[in-house]
Amino acid sequence: MKLQPKRLEVAIIGSGNIGTDLMIKVMRNSSHLRMGAMVGIDAASDGLARASRLGVPTTHEGVEGLLALPNFANIKIAFDATSAQAHAGHNALLQRHGVRVIDLTPAAIGPYVVPVVNLDAHLDSPNINMVTCGGQATIPMVRAVSRVAKVHYAEIVASIASKSAGPGTRANIDEFTETTSAAIVSIGGAASGKAIIVLNPAEPPMMMRDTVFCLAADDADENLIRESVRAMAADVAAYVPGYRLKQEVQFERIPADRPINIPGMGPRSGLKVTVFLEVEGAAHYLPAYAGNLDIMTSAALAAGDAIAAKLMAAAGGYAHD
Repeated sequence: MKLQPKRLEVAIIGSGNIGTDLMIKVMRNSSHLRMGAMVGIDAASDGLARASRLGVPTTHEGVEGLLALPNFANIKIAFDATSAQAHAGHNALLQRHGVRVIDLTPAAIGPYVVPVVNLDAHLDSPNINMVTCGGQATIPMVRAVSRVAKVHYAEIVASIASKSAGPGTRANIDEFTETTSAAIVSIGGAASGKAIIVLNPAEPPMMMRDTVFCLAADDADENLIRESVRAMAADVAAYVPGYRLKQEVQFERIPADRPINIPGMGPRSGLKVTVFLEVEGAAHYLPAYAGNLDIMTSAALAAGDAIAAKLMAAAGGYAHD
């Protein structure tokens, strides 16, 4: 009998756009996961209907309904694609049953995780937080600069199509700015950070665009920063194929006699670094312009696969077909 790599069953909580796109990614692209359940609260949602057609167990009774499914004991990882407000209750219930939780909301109960930056350090965490779409796109660039130069301040502007911002995104705008700003510092490596999100109503809808501004120390090396940014962009593109630099990194020297004022830090001189990004979605379920949603589901899938690989390695990793 042939030995086949084992796959862990996962649940997705939230049958909206993000949850449905993530389900399709799990079924098409995952190396170590298979769908165990799709969970929603609207019996008429397209996500639940699509999951049912694909043979995935479903419930419209929320996390309590998930706990009641016959195969719940097999669920090892759950992705929460609902809201920051709902996540705390979901996490509490799942933790009682030893289910690893990957949080796609800005709730930030667990550590912030951006796969290319710090996933390896948190593979054993019971709950990890995928920051925000803007965080997944821009924090790698902040980290690319901070790993080769001291960064006094980093500011990111995430511009997304208004049509790609659903009710959950709009309800979590405050959490977006707070969570992303905090993660720019804690995992991006900047001494101070700020995040801004812009919902662009343009027609036809624009792809996700992100601008990253960093003020690095006076002695920062432009060539090292340029090489670091290019390498980081390639690393992100390995799991988000539509992620790319829009143009070459821009530099501007800020002299000591004409410093710029950094809120909370005062006048600073140094090297201003500007990175322009574009994120095109894979169009698995969402439109290609919805790169802001695609980067979240792609990052969550990368995290889930890595966690599953470690869990399976500890358990032997293979099963008979």
